Amino acid sequence: MSFPVQLAFRNMESSAAAETLVRERAAELVHFGHRISACRAVLDCVHPQNHLGRLYRVHLDLTLPGGSIVVNRDPARNHMHDDLQLAIRDAFDIARRQLHDRARRKDVTEKRSQAE
Repeated sequence: MSFPVQLAFRNMESSAAAETLVRERAAELVHFGHRISACRAVLDCVHPQNHLGRLYRVHLDLTLPGGSIVVNRDPARNHMHDDLQLAIRDAFDIARRQLHDRARRKDVTEKRSQAE
C-alpha cells in the first residue's frame, strides 16, 4: 500500500482486529484507485435510545488528485451494523464502487476528447 491510513475510534475501545481489517480493505482499494494519496477512517459506536443496542458508524475519506471520496455509513439506515466488521465491509464496498465509477467516468471523458 503506497498511501497512509489514519484510523480513529470514537465512543469505543480500539481494536486490533478492526484496525487490521481497515488496513487490509484500504490496501485492496489500490486496484480501483491507483492514485489514492490518503485514507482516513473513523469507527464510531453509536448508542441509540432504543432496543437495538450498539450500532457502528464508519466514516471514510479518501484523498485523490482533483478531489476526494467520502463514505459515511449511517447505522440508522442499516440495523445489520450492530457488527463492526459488517459496517467496515459495507463502507469499503461503497468506496470501491465510487472509485470504480470515477475511473469509468474518466475513461469516457478521455475517449471523447481523443475522438474530437
